[in-house]
Amino acid sequence: MSTESDRNFIEYLSWDEVASRIGGGASAILPVGAGAKQHGFHLPMNTDRIQAEWLAARIADRFDAVIWPTVSYGYYPAFVDYAGSSTLSAPTFESVIQELAAGILEFGCRALFVLDTGISTLAPVDRALAWLGNSDALHLNVHDGPRYRRAAAKLSEQSHGSHADELETSRMLVLAPHLVDTARAEASPALKHESPGPLTRSDPTSPNYSRSGSFGDPTLATRAKGEILLAAMVDDMAEQASAFIGGKRKFPDRKNRNLSR
Repeated sequence: MSTESDRNFIEYLSWDEVASRIGGGASAILPVGAGAKQHGFHLPMNTDRIQAEWLAARIADRFDAVIWPTVSYGYYPAFVDYAGSSTLSAPTFESVIQELAAGILEFGCRALFVLDTGISTLAPVDRALAWLGNSDALHLNVHDGPRYRRAAAKLSEQSHGSHADELETSRMLVLAPHLVDTARAEASPALKHESPGPLTRSDPTSPNYSRSGSFGDPTLATRAKGEILLAAMVDDMAEQASAFIGGKRKFPDRKNRNLSR
């Protein structure tokens, strides 16, 4: 992250600086992005976290927002056949998001945006925020905006994909090109039919077999595609966030709190 972006990450601030930002009406962003999840032979295990933090910084640049440390463990059951890939159970992950979100909102933030780069994490995050019953929190799913979906449909050359594929690798060629080993990029086998279930490196008869862990064709990735996809993601989320904030009162009522250790 740049020095300019660091000012929005609370881990680089003192507690009274965080309090001042919140007291001035800042929103909060809680990124969710795996730090220990396989992304093929060619991408690092923290690919999701890199994307989550970059996107959070871009959204915070457009709004007055402070960013909490990324939730880098989550519900990722589809990848545990690959060494190092870690998952929590869905109820545990849901509880983590519930408790973190509730605590953040208690500080009086104008709004909380949970910025989620996962797929299997979407339902647990939705349940966690619904359980809060709080209209001050919004789940931002990075892949579902209309601009991103149009861009992905136009740019994608692969026959199928959703993980460490053409699109994700293209984005990483922009965000962290020094971490992308294009020489090791390997497409998953041609997909005969859709089948739910985890990816596997050990069962070549499974429709979800992938020796590398990719699901799609990362060899088709380009930096130019990544730039278009990332711009679409940011614009989609900024529009969601702007509409959400615009529908709320400018400054929420705040209570004096005696915060103890």
